[in-house]
Amino acid sequence: MARRSEHSLEELKALVLSAAETIVIEEGFSALKVRTIAMEIGYTVGSIYMVFTNMADLIMHINAGTLDAIAVQLEQAQEECGAEQSIQILASSYLRYASQNFNRWHTVFDYSLSVDSKITAWYKEKVDNVFALLEVPFLAYAPALSEDQRKRAVRALWFGVHGICALSLKGQRDKTDIDDIEETLALLVKNFMCGLTPSP
Repeated sequence: MARRSEHSLEELKALVLSAAETIVIEEGFSALKVRTIAMEIGYTVGSIYMVFTNMADLIMHINAGTLDAIAVQLEQAQEECGAEQSIQILASSYLRYASQNFNRWHTVFDYSLSVDSKITAWYKEKVDNVFALLEVPFLAYAPALSEDQRKRAVRALWFGVHGICALSLKGQRDKTDIDDIEETLALLVKNFMCGLTPSP
């Protein structure tokens, strides 16, 4: 069993985060308990609270890693193509990530912060980074939109994309045909983007 003196606080923080992420990935968010993490790493529950303020802080760090992974996936998916096609590629990439990493992805949206907890600036930056990647095709497709209109359009479309993924994947991942979901996403993207095209 590890002893407190064997790891620095930074090393302990990394151990806790790694164990917590493994639990989420393998068993889902509902299995994430501080005592389970403590047993996994051979430390006390109190030691975990030396490096994370509370459970909300730990979960925010887990979700930040997931948002980073989603951003990497979206960056890799971007290709030299028309804006609408690019948005469709991003939507399909998001679906693939959600399907292949369901427990991690679902934890980002399954966990609600308590009323006393606040979203930190560094976490908000992670969220904004994902949306910034989604804004890129809108610059080419609908250049007449103001920055505020573009941000609203991106969020409106992505709430729809996320909703399709969440409703299609939750509780039936083994039976869901990803190609069928992609067709639904394509329909949403096509019609949404057509609505942004200025009338002649």
